[in-house]
Amino acid sequence: MEIEKEIYSNKFENNHQKAIINLIYTYGWITNLLRKQLNKYKITLQQYNILRILRGQHPNPATINMLKERMLDKMSDASRIVDRLVQKELVKRCINSKDRRAVDILITTKGLDLLLKLDVEMSSKNILDKNISTTEAGVLSDLLDKMRG
Repeated sequence: MEIEKEIYSNKFENNHQKAIINLIYTYGWITNLLRKQLNKYKITLQQYNILRILRGQHPNPATINMLKERMLDKMSDASRIVDRLVQKELVKRCINSKDRRAVDILITTKGLDLLLKLDVEMSSKNILDKNISTTEAGVLSDLLDKMRG
């Protein structure tokens, strides 16, 4: 559906403003879809993001700083998110063997199992394929890359 119909307005200064408003609206739309899926498993988007980062590192550990660098939401408090994941037994903290002051974060088997379930439910293709083709998704991604410079 066109952005004008979604927000009940067609008064844009120009196409650049319209594109920005459309991006913000679409971000909220996608976020809400993903949240609904994750709520079933009682995890947040930020927790899901950290679990995916840790799976990519597995079997190697990650540090809090590495997680902060790689997170999609740079404003998130990675330490608190990890604390919640530790409570849920989805990740564990270990003392770094080379630097006893440093803490390593590892995904647990329970965390890996959860991601296997979520891989099917959270498939980006399942979210987008109803409305845009694979080719169009590629063009959209390229345009977003171009927009960020």
